Amino acid sequence: MTGVDRVEAAVEVEDEGRVGRRALEVPDLSLVVLIGATGAGKSTFAARHFKATEVISSDFCRGLVSDDENDQSASGDAFDVLHFIVGKRLAAGRLTVVDATNVQSEARTQLVKLAREHDVLPVAIVLDVPEQVCAERNATRADRAGLPRRVIQRHQRELRRSLRHLEREGFRKVHHLRGQTEADAAEVVRERRFNDLRHLTGPFDIIGDIHGCRSELESLLGRLGYVPVRDGLGRAVDAAHPEGRTAVFVGDLVDRGPDSPGVLRLVMGMVAAGHALCVPGNHENKLGRYLKGRKVQHTHGLAETIEQLEKEDAAFRDEVGAFLHGLVSHYVLDGGGLVVCHAGLPEKYHGRTSGRVRSFALYGDTTGETDEFGLPVRYPWAEDYRGRAAVVYGHTPTPRATWLNNTICLDTGCVFGGRMTALRWPERELVDVPAERVWYEPTKPLATEAPGGADGRPLDLDDVAGRRIVETRTMGRLAVKEENAAAALEVMSRFAVDPRLLPYLPPTMAPCATSQEDGYLEHPAEAFAGYRADGVREVVCEEKHMGSRAVALVCRDETVAAERFGVPEGVPGALYTRTGRPFFDDAEATGTLLRRVAACVAEAGLWEELETDWLLLDAELMPWSLKATGLLRKQYAAVGAASGAAFPGVLGALEAAAGRGVEVGPLLQRQRDRAADAAAFTAAYRRYCWRVGERATPDGPVPLVPSGPSGPSVSSGPVVPVKAVEAVDGGALAVAGARAVPGSGPESGSGPVPEGLGPVPDGLGALEGVRLAPFQILAVQGRSLAGLAHTEQLALIDRIVAAESAVSGQEDGASGGGRAAGGAGLLATTRRIIVDTEDEASVAAGIRWWLELTADGGEGMVVKPVQALIRQPDGRLVQPGVKCRGREYLRIIYGPEYTRPENLKRLRIRHLGHKRSLALREYALGLEALDRLAEGEPLWRVHEAVFGVLALESEPVDPRL
Repeated sequence: MTGVDRVEAAVEVEDEGRVGRRALEVPDLSLVVLIGATGAGKSTFAARHFKATEVISSDFCRGLVSDDENDQSASGDAFDVLHFIVGKRLAAGRLTVVDATNVQSEARTQLVKLAREHDVLPVAIVLDVPEQVCAERNATRADRAGLPRRVIQRHQRELRRSLRHLEREGFRKVHHLRGQTEADAAEVVRERRFNDLRHLTGPFDIIGDIHGCRSELESLLGRLGYVPVRDGLGRAVDAAHPEGRTAVFVGDLVDRGPDSPGVLRLVMGMVAAGHALCVPGNHENKLGRYLKGRKVQHTHGLAETIEQLEKEDAAFRDEVGAFLHGLVSHYVLDGGGLVVCHAGLPEKYHGRTSGRVRSFALYGDTTGETDEFGLPVRYPWAEDYRGRAAVVYGHTPTPRATWLNNTICLDTGCVFGGRMTALRWPERELVDVPAERVWYEPTKPLATEAPGGADGRPLDLDDVAGRRIVETRTMGRLAVKEENAAAALEVMSRFAVDPRLLPYLPPTMAPCATSQEDGYLEHPAEAFAGYRADGVREVVCEEKHMGSRAVALVCRDETVAAERFGVPEGVPGALYTRTGRPFFDDAEATGTLLRRVAACVAEAGLWEELETDWLLLDAELMPWSLKATGLLRKQYAAVGAASGAAFPGVLGALEAAAGRGVEVGPLLQRQRDRAADAAAFTAAYRRYCWRVGERATPDGPVPLVPSGPSGPSVSSGPVVPVKAVEAVDGGALAVAGARAVPGSGPESGSGPVPEGLGPVPDGLGALEGVRLAPFQILAVQGRSLAGLAHTEQLALIDRIVAAESAVSGQEDGASGGGRAAGGAGLLATTRRIIVDTEDEASVAAGIRWWLELTADGGEGMVVKPVQALIRQPDGRLVQPGVKCRGREYLRIIYGPEYTRPENLKRLRIRHLGHKRSLALREYALGLEALDRLAEGEPLWRVHEAVFGVLALESEPVDPRL
């Protein structure tokens, strides 16, 4: 029997009582090439056995480029199109069938090349039909009735010459169907690839390189909960988990260690019993070649394994050889979400079958360089990895297993005296045991040089550039325009904090519906009515602090920040604006603030209660002038200065004219009203500005901070002004009702400080006067808290704020100082009230609370459903919050004279739809970023959503909304 005859031998099966059905095995991912003369029935065969979308016909492609499927002059372009489509389908992992004559070796060569380029198996199905049958079929087709007989004869000759060479051309399988009877009896059977175990969902325990360390392997399996099975000699020959978990070994079972046969005996027993899976490592590959009698070098521990195996009987060695021969290069598991291999695998190779894939899975890739120890430098494939499947591998020893772009190396050098590590999946929990001793001296010390670098979390331009579609769990697919992505990239690349410390950006917030109340543009009645219409009964109204939106990434200590976020030692976290920019240029100021917050979290007992070493806070940072100096100078202060310069003279002239009897009464009154509006405008923005830091006075350094009835507190620290707002609009920025401290005023370059906020404790240095008002804990280690009810959120925040008194007392005690009882500190409470939107009395109380809040100079409030993530009956997401701003605060936004009836009438025509849509989309992207962060996804995946928020901020929308 010839080689072709052996390959084409088909399995005879019974199908519905009929004998002689031929089963043609076709891998479920392959390139199927139909071969046969014109008229052989290839198109009919393809239509019967494959989906229409799987079949690419040369006739169809010829029609695409020439409008005539029989135009042979268009064949060159037609096959260019065919090859392009085939390549795209194979790249996408789709079985593809080429329907063409393919009787010439040149045509088949290009197709085999395409299959190899995409690491799939080429399969040939030959329809060897007699010449007469082909001629009769062509005669029945109007477009081929005149086809010369010599064309069919030429095809038949070329087919005969090709048959014996198809295997050598590269076809993995050749199915030769002789005559019409065999073609009609054929049945295509799709075979699952050996590496495709997507139907196995675990749970799994994936174990790193063992290298003959049997004792440590048994200890690790014991920690994982496996119960060993031993033979009569006490040797472990199997291990099963009582909860049905499956162990998965990443290879390198043998060499270097003390008991490679013992490891093989245990692993082979687990695999045979269905308790484990195993992929080969490069050491198994070498041992397998040795057992087959191939010539290999006895290096890198193979000599020790050979010596150990020689003490076993021949039957065991044969069993080992058969086991190693049957190992598959890699496995795709858990619905495609998990890939296990020995040396790592880029996404384009997942589930593919070729020598190149096997080589990469066994050995990885190198840069072509050697290090100072003479070892090859590994190519950092994991740095470029962007696949959704987690890749778990070993091969390159590293001191600790860490995630990098959804990949993790589990070889922690047990045989070199390190540890043996396992990954629990899907829990993503690491379990390890220490080596009993150094069994084999490493050529070089263990270092963090797993492919990609164990400590690196690199980003790539392609992760965020261009038009993108971001999949979110809350709102599905959200589009980011290319021009918006470019604007976001500009901000992030030039001005943002370290990307490793930027896991979230807060969304914009939509205003409540426009009010028709006399003198008001926004009013709480509309906010309550809107939520009532959405079916939300209970809402919480939170005081809106007039400051700048801030996100604080707070770590328990610098070590946590370094280990979890990969930042240099000494960085305790991050404090940044809603566009990702750092709040302070001074790293020490940022560190001081974050350490104070971390101490308060510790004092409140939340590190332990929330089971976390870090948390992400959404907050407001005050004063507004801390970050808005440029805006104050160029926009608001300019208006105040102009009105202050113009109106006194205008009013004086008009009053003098009126005194002389000139009829200017209406004009004078109008100018007086305008002057009053301008004064109200200046007073409005001054409420939210004060200087921070410390300044010198004749009596010593005095903090430029809010003071209480006892007067400003005195500090003995150095003079360190931070982000001070100098005199603008003709004088220092003030707060209504403020009392000047000694030495204040334009001459000293300082301004009055607001009354009633109390003394600030020592210990904050340059941050004296800064207030941080957190209102939500967004995420902690391992989970997002964005879905926690706002009442529960604020209760946790209250504990952190309340703890500051004790923290400040500890700091003062340590320094020998003291502080006034009940004094204000860095952290500010967010006042709130709960409103029942269906209770008129409750709604009235909420409105009164807002009026009192804004009458005292407050910005307003934010109204949120008490429960987070509320949906309407039709499934649409309810706005997570709406802002309802005070009448005087809106004067800053819309101008001094906005409350005049004619102006309000015009301003009430507000188009809120786009702003509300933007708020929801940004909210969904923010939630997605938090979920990905909590689940430990790679930084590029988190930043995909973070960049989306910033990109949407570039969409054109009325900035006053």
